[in-house]
Amino acid sequence: MSSTLSPTDFDSLEIQGQYSDINNRWDLPDSDWDNDSSSARLFERSRIKALADEREAVQKKTFTKWVNSHLARVTCRVGDLYSDLRDGRNLLRLLEVLSGETLPKPTKGRMRIHCLENVDKALQFLKEQKVHLENMGSHDIVDGNHRLTLGLVWTIILRFQIQDISVETEDNKEKKSAKDALLLWCQMKTAGYPNVNVHNFTTSWRDGLAFNAIVHKHRPDLLDFESLRKCNAHYNLQNAFNLAEKELGLTKLLDPEDVNVDQPDEKSIITYVATYYHYFSKMKADPQCLFLRQRLEALGTGWEELGRMWESRQGRLAQAHGFQGFLRDARQAEGVLSSQEYVLSHTEMPGTLQAADATIKKLEDFMSTMDANGERIRGLLEAGRQLVSKGNVHAEKIREKADSIERRHRKNQEAVQQLLGRLRENREQQHFLQDCHELKLWIDEKMLTAQDVSYDEARNLHTKWQKHQAFMAELAANKDWLDKVDKEGRELSLAKPELKALVSEKLRDLHGRWDELETTTQAKARSLFDANRAELFAQSCSALESWLVSLQAQLHSDDYGKDLTSVNILLKKQQMLEREMAVREKEVEAIQAQAQALAQEDQGAGEVERTSRAVEEKFRALYQPMRERCRRLQASREQHQFHRDVEDEILWVTERLPMASSREHGKDLPSVQLLMKKNQTLQKEIQGHEPRIADLKERQRALGAAAAGPELAELQEMWKRLGHELELRGQRLEEALRAQQFYRDAAEAEAWMGEQELHMMGQEKAKDELSAQAEVKKHQVLEQALADYAQTIHQLAASSQDMIDHDHPESTRISIRQAQVDKLYASLKELAGERRERLQEHLRLCQLRRELDDLEQWIQEREVVAASHELGQDYEHVTMLRDKFREFSRDTSTIGQERVDSANALANGLIAGGHAARATVAEWKDSLNEAWADLLELLDTRGQVLAAAHELQRFLHGARQALARVQQKQQQLPDGTGRDLNSAEALQRRHCAFEHDIQALSAQVQQVQDDGLRLQKAYAGDKAEEIGRHMQAVAEAWSQLQGSSAARRQLLLDTTDKFRFFVAVRELMLWMDGVNLQMDAQERPRDVSSADLVIKNHQGIKAEIEARADRFSSCIDMGQGLLARNHYAAEEISEKLSQLQARRQETADKWQEKMDWLQLVLEVLVFGRDAGMAEAWLCSQEPLVRSAELGCTVDEVESLIKRHEAFQKSAVAWEERFSALEKLTALEEQEKERKRKREEEERRRQPPAPESAARLPEEALLDGRTGPDASRDRTHPQPPASTQPASINGVCTDGESPLGSGTGDEANGPQEDRQTRTQGSAPPVMSQSRSSESAQVATLPPRGPELSAQEQMEGMLCRKQEMEAVGKKAANRSWQNVYCVLRRGSLGFYKDAKAASAGVPYHGEVPVSLARAQGSVAFDYRKRKHVFKLGLQDGKEYLFQAKDEAEMSSWLRVVNAAIAAASSASGEPEEPAVPSATRGMTRAMTMPPVSPVGAEGPVVLRGKDGREREREKRFSFFKKNK
Repeated sequence: MSSTLSPTDFDSLEIQGQYSDINNRWDLPDSDWDNDSSSARLFERSRIKALADEREAVQKKTFTKWVNSHLARVTCRVGDLYSDLRDGRNLLRLLEVLSGETLPKPTKGRMRIHCLENVDKALQFLKEQKVHLENMGSHDIVDGNHRLTLGLVWTIILRFQIQDISVETEDNKEKKSAKDALLLWCQMKTAGYPNVNVHNFTTSWRDGLAFNAIVHKHRPDLLDFESLRKCNAHYNLQNAFNLAEKELGLTKLLDPEDVNVDQPDEKSIITYVATYYHYFSKMKADPQCLFLRQRLEALGTGWEELGRMWESRQGRLAQAHGFQGFLRDARQAEGVLSSQEYVLSHTEMPGTLQAADATIKKLEDFMSTMDANGERIRGLLEAGRQLVSKGNVHAEKIREKADSIERRHRKNQEAVQQLLGRLRENREQQHFLQDCHELKLWIDEKMLTAQDVSYDEARNLHTKWQKHQAFMAELAANKDWLDKVDKEGRELSLAKPELKALVSEKLRDLHGRWDELETTTQAKARSLFDANRAELFAQSCSALESWLVSLQAQLHSDDYGKDLTSVNILLKKQQMLEREMAVREKEVEAIQAQAQALAQEDQGAGEVERTSRAVEEKFRALYQPMRERCRRLQASREQHQFHRDVEDEILWVTERLPMASSREHGKDLPSVQLLMKKNQTLQKEIQGHEPRIADLKERQRALGAAAAGPELAELQEMWKRLGHELELRGQRLEEALRAQQFYRDAAEAEAWMGEQELHMMGQEKAKDELSAQAEVKKHQVLEQALADYAQTIHQLAASSQDMIDHDHPESTRISIRQAQVDKLYASLKELAGERRERLQEHLRLCQLRRELDDLEQWIQEREVVAASHELGQDYEHVTMLRDKFREFSRDTSTIGQERVDSANALANGLIAGGHAARATVAEWKDSLNEAWADLLELLDTRGQVLAAAHELQRFLHGARQALARVQQKQQQLPDGTGRDLNSAEALQRRHCAFEHDIQALSAQVQQVQDDGLRLQKAYAGDKAEEIGRHMQAVAEAWSQLQGSSAARRQLLLDTTDKFRFFVAVRELMLWMDGVNLQMDAQERPRDVSSADLVIKNHQGIKAEIEARADRFSSCIDMGQGLLARNHYAAEEISEKLSQLQARRQETADKWQEKMDWLQLVLEVLVFGRDAGMAEAWLCSQEPLVRSAELGCTVDEVESLIKRHEAFQKSAVAWEERFSALEKLTALEEQEKERKRKREEEERRRQPPAPESAARLPEEALLDGRTGPDASRDRTHPQPPASTQPASINGVCTDGESPLGSGTGDEANGPQEDRQTRTQGSAPPVMSQSRSSESAQVATLPPRGPELSAQEQMEGMLCRKQEMEAVGKKAANRSWQNVYCVLRRGSLGFYKDAKAASAGVPYHGEVPVSLARAQGSVAFDYRKRKHVFKLGLQDGKEYLFQAKDEAEMSSWLRVVNAAIAAASSASGEPEEPAVPSATRGMTRAMTMPPVSPVGAEGPVVLRGKDGREREREKRFSFFKKNK
């Protein structure tokens, strides 16, 4: 099988993307989990997280056990999977065990770089094995990433344990994935076991029966499966796991609590079940042989395990010993550290200089002890690191203890340095304080001397004066002491600012005492001088002259020293004289001062001056002799020092000459090397002295003749000889070193070759092939080492030849020794060749014996399988047996023949080669060929038996499968028919697909029948009956399925037709509802043109109704057709059909009723238009008729007469129109007829009345023109119930008009005025009754209030409050942006739309009522545009600004409509509407209104005399004829 992993193998081997299923499941950001903060959501999250952690723990435990089961072969194990794989060592060992290949050796070291390198080696090996590793690097494993570590182990399990699992199906030979193959294997092994249904690797294994079934299938002798119960899951799991571990040797990777959970871990179960597969797939012999073999293998494994346990225990004990030794040393180190910490923490600062020095000395000793203990601690830490690097089981404890000790040791080192620094600072402080104290004591002592007053005595005055001069010189000399203390104090203050105050105080005290001492001393000097100046002067001069005489004798001495010591003594005396000269110079200065003082007192001034001058001249004359003697003494010292140095160098060279000229060259290599080191040391000494010789030469040249002599030449000669001898000795030692090195290498080569010769001469023979191969490999290693050693021999030969060529003193001995080495190496190579031939010949014989044994064993195992009588329990089993046997037979024939041919060829080769055991080899060959022939015969027989069994089982399996599929299809037939047309059609389509599917079963059913008939002929008895039963069961099930399918198809067809009919009915009903709504929502005609338009639209609805007639007919035909075929929902269909027909008739009747009403409305509107035009003509002629002007001149009168004649002609033309208006409209006639019928009905119900009383009302009723109120008999035509009343005279009523709020009567003017004007007109006009009727009665049907949408509005306006009450202006009259909401007769104010929807008023204001309010355009406010005002009933007045004229008009229209509605709802009478610019006419008017003169008051008419007369303002809604 190829090692390349297929992308489809085991669900793409679950490598790509598998790592995100381990740890990354819960690496979601918090925002993705915190969207729902409910407790249920949080509980769900915590529960899911806990389950994931539990599953990860199970995987870790399972994988750890699996890894240890393989690492046990190399006596190794892991404790923690995450941490023990981080260094890569165990990972490399695991891969070596699994692959059987040799991987690169792990890198030594515990650093991160070493771990990364080891893990890289392992990952590189996996990549070479074609294992895909996605998003994984070595750093992930080294860092201990849980998710990726588990993923890596799972990938290794897939590659080396699960990948080889594969099966091929019978149908299409498709290669299944490893997971599916393992699942299929489990299903085959557990088939037939009760309560065992393996369909996955999770929940199917929880009760433990599947594990026990697999064990029982292969080893029924190990357990009683019938005794197991499904309810006792824990016992079942524990029993299976223990049996597999104890009896089969399978590692217990799982525990019962890992599997007996709601959702077991799939990967863990796959890993464990795969171990069962690999174990049982190797079982080919009979159970008894297998049992014995397993016991033997277990015994061998146990013995090996015992050896590994012993080695493991030895290693653990060694580790424990090292750990305990480390702990012992660690306790000692901790005790030392504790004592150090105690000393460091209890050291106090000393208070004196002596104590500070002692403390520092003690601390330095303590530090020396710490350094010594530090070496021990470092050794302990190094030992701990070695234990950790060797993988000690207590590595963590050792690391923690070592880290703790290292930290404490480092801390103590830092603490002791800090303490030493503090002690040194304290010592400086104490030193300063002690200096201050000593200086203070000295100043106090000198103060006592300075305060001595015995200078008043005349005797010894000069001595006292000299003493005092010496005292003053001492003071001057010790002034540096004070300066030094002062400098130390300043430095101490800078270094330690906290001591500045103390230092300053000490220095101030010392300076004060010093100043006092100087003052006292100077005062005493003045007192001594003043006491007896003349005597003092004489004594001073005499004493100074005596000293000068003695000094002059010393300076003229010829003694300059005889040797270096005497010269140095004389120089010291000379220095003392120079210091005394400095003191005497001050005494001379004092004598000069005394002489000056005496000269001022005139006490022998001349003598005193001469004496002082003579003393000074003698003193000055000694300076030159003093300097000359000093120069000669120094020259004498240089000369004597030069001769001393030359003598010392000659002595040193004399001592080194014997060593440089020595003839001792050593007897062996170490002695030669020691002599060379001594010679090198001597060379370094000579090089160190060479500068001294050069210095002597320079000094000789500088001294000249004074340094002349043979000593330096002798020294130079000896120096050259020493260098020459040293160079010769170095050459001799080099030759001796090369010779001794050659002898040593030759001795080592002879010793090594002697050891190899003993191996080559061995005659032992191996017992088997493995040992023979080991011997051959061992010999190959020896031969390779021997070949590699040739380089060493060649190097020896080259070294010896080189020494011989250079005439080495020991050339003869060297050549003899080299010849011995060459001879020994040649003989060793011959022995190696002979031994190689013997070992290879024996290895070939062992290989043949092993090959024959393996092949015979393999043949025996194959014979057991070939001789088996098992024919399978079911189709899968027999198919598996047949496929396995086919593969087995094919493999046996192919592999076996190749192996037999190979073995025969090997045997023939040994026989032909004349092997010593060729007779035995021939016997082995004949026995093998006989066994192979018997195996081939068994294979052929077993193949024929399995083929027949497979054909029968295939039929039975096909019959059962066909029956199951038919029954499954029967069960898949649903019962529902759908809730609507879409679902019914979907079910119908699904049923069509279902019928198509079952048609595909017909071929399988027919195949079962054909195969059954064929097999019935081949079998008899029980087999034939069983075949017949299966055929009959399949046929009956197929027939039942076809019947059920046909019935279901008819049911779905009826259901679909029903729902289609219902859909058609519903669509038509909805369409009729829309038509009714359209008729109800038609615009109310306001004039003749709008009425014509409405009638046309209404006729369009009729056309649409007629266009739908076909759909109505088809729908009715569909319903009747369903009823005709006795549909199962006939009652419901009949009801729907009746509803449709009734609604259709209702719609037609409604249309006709609405058409009749519109015709009446049109007639009324035509009448209203004509009446309006007539009224307009009357209004235009009224001023002319009522004018009292008769003219003042003839022209004026003639003009008036012409105008009146024109009026009369116009009146004649208008008379026909007035006559037409007197005719009753159809509405009036209908109303009159209804009234007459109503009165007749009432009259019939009332008792009989006198004939005269009853005739009057009837006549008045019939006449219609007898009284002014007769016109009121014309009432409005009643519109259909579904319509709303139309407008009055083309003008909207209060509920409809956007701006006007007056009634129809008010719009046409007061009734009395119209009557007066009509009665007073001169020309013949229509009768009073008709005029009064047209003025009093509306000519259109009445209408109720408009919908509330005309009274509601909201939006943002700019508001300003003008008036708080009547006569009181508002306190705050600033403009504010408010959101206004007009609803139900009230106006509310809010901040914005959001506040309005939340019901939060603007500043808590209560909505204002619009009852009896007034709204109009604010003409008197000119600061802003588009402003209208609103006056409330309580006197408040508001100004509102809109964004444009249209918005202002909209608000005014709705506000006035709301005012009218609120006023009528409150029951209060409305005030007459005041005509204004905003209360104009609507667009329904056919003529624009007469322009008003002002916002209020009647129209002013003026006569010819200029007097004004008032008449009521008139409005006309019709055009005037011109």
